[in-house]
Amino acid sequence: MNKTIAKEEIAELPIMAFEGKISVPLTSDQIEEAVSYLRQFKVLGFDTETRPNFRKGQHNKVALLQLSAGDRAFLFRLNKIRLPNVVKQLLADESIIKVGAAIHDDLKALVSLSPFVPGGFVDVQSLAKQVGIEQAGLRPLAAMLMGIRISKAQQTSNWEIPYLTEAQLLYAATDAWVSLEIYNRLSDMLQRGEQAE
Repeated sequence: MNKTIAKEEIAELPIMAFEGKISVPLTSDQIEEAVSYLRQFKVLGFDTETRPNFRKGQHNKVALLQLSAGDRAFLFRLNKIRLPNVVKQLLADESIIKVGAAIHDDLKALVSLSPFVPGGFVDVQSLAKQVGIEQAGLRPLAAMLMGIRISKAQQTSNWEIPYLTEAQLLYAATDAWVSLEIYNRLSDMLQRGEQAE
């Protein structure tokens, strides 16, 4: 496997998105059900979304938390439900690994919403560097490790609108799912002692 991939090569790959069930838990019962489902897994895909700001010095709070496992993805609308304690406990749990790309700012944003100590987080970018991959963004990693292209069209959309669009739901679920898939492939490479060339 190569250490890098050209934009032109990524553009030729088939576009792929999450194909499982996407849930948006809003009531306390739905949130409890989501967390108890996620707690069955040792590793979860993780990501967040924040409404982009186009004014200098303006900072928006994190609006969405995505967690994915099995054939399900849960999108927690933090701008509506804040950060429930059961979700915070899951994010603090050292025994459940949460994997994402460039997670430092995501975690900072979550902690500023409601203080907790994040536990069990792994950044796929640092794993990619361990196997010698030089381009560690989610899109190049998905291309190199999975042979797919993921859409970034919704990245700068408004994550605080009353109802998320189908395109937003799919984009958000895909980012968490792809992080998990990338983690699994990088873990296999590390176990086998494989390096990118």
